Amino acid sequence: MKLRHTFVAAMLAAGLTGAPALAQQEIIFGISATPNSLQGQTAHEFARRANEKLGDKAVVKVFDSSQLGKDKDMLQKIKIGTMHITLPSSIMPEIAPEYAIFDLPFLVADRDHLAKIDDTFFKDVLVPAAEAQGYRPLAVWENGFRHITNNARPINTPADLAGLKIRTPNSSWRVAMFGEYGANPTPMSFSEVFVSLQTGVIDGQENPLTNIAGAKLQEVQKFLSLSNHVYSPAYPTVGTAVFEKLDPEVQQILTETAQEMALWAREQGAAAEGTLLDELKAEGMEVNTADREAFVAASTPLYEKFASEVEGGQKMIDDVLSLAGGGS
Repeated sequence: MKLRHTFVAAMLAAGLTGAPALAQQEIIFGISATPNSLQGQTAHEFARRANEKLGDKAVVKVFDSSQLGKDKDMLQKIKIGTMHITLPSSIMPEIAPEYAIFDLPFLVADRDHLAKIDDTFFKDVLVPAAEAQGYRPLAVWENGFRHITNNARPINTPADLAGLKIRTPNSSWRVAMFGEYGANPTPMSFSEVFVSLQTGVIDGQENPLTNIAGAKLQEVQKFLSLSNHVYSPAYPTVGTAVFEKLDPEVQQILTETAQEMALWAREQGAAAEGTLLDELKAEGMEVNTADREAFVAASTPLYEKFASEVEGGQKMIDDVLSLAGGGS
């Protein structure tokens, strides 16, 4: 009788936590990026390392390429518990406006600067902002420095973007950026970009080299303009309420492994840039370097918008710039 009561108690506990009784807990990690992009590689390496540490406590399973939905869908799923982790990037300002700091052009000087932002600004400002909305980013991973591709012409100055339909992420701040530059910004999910470029629904898009190559956009894009206009982090993120129902040791392993992967992602991103650029050139893309100063001059209204619309925005800008030694 005692054994039967123990079994029933285990079944009831499983029902309350959403975990299968007497079975290994599955940690579902959904991402929109492709497996051979840096985000995809980092997610799979995270799962490998975490699973080594978790043993029979749990197993992390990665579902990439928007198999579990678009970024907005997956953010909802980690809140209700049908998923555990997702990897948002440019959509995060729609969750908490403080994340739009990374939509300010040319703010992040380099990866050393990003590491300093990670060490201080992330935990003190960005994590609390997301937690107020029911989310908890575990770390800052690299998405990368973004560049512009299109099928019309090389982009040297913002004037060259005039009239072009440029896909942006579903971020009001990125839409505002490309609007300032004179383009016709067209927000859509990344999973729709290849076909939209192939069919001419859009003329171009902007992404790090790893995403351009990972999604094989060179097959449907002619011009690659190296602009480095934005550094995009990616944030392995959990729904706070669901995450806190996991075994505390599982929570700790997932958190520590996510943070461990931050440096790995930056190192992989830096190492791959030259190789990726050579590969994209070899596959026929025409490459030019955009006029940084022309884009910086056109970006002033975006800084003014952030300072006026985000609470404490000017201080955030000043604090981030100070970590680079005074500017970028």
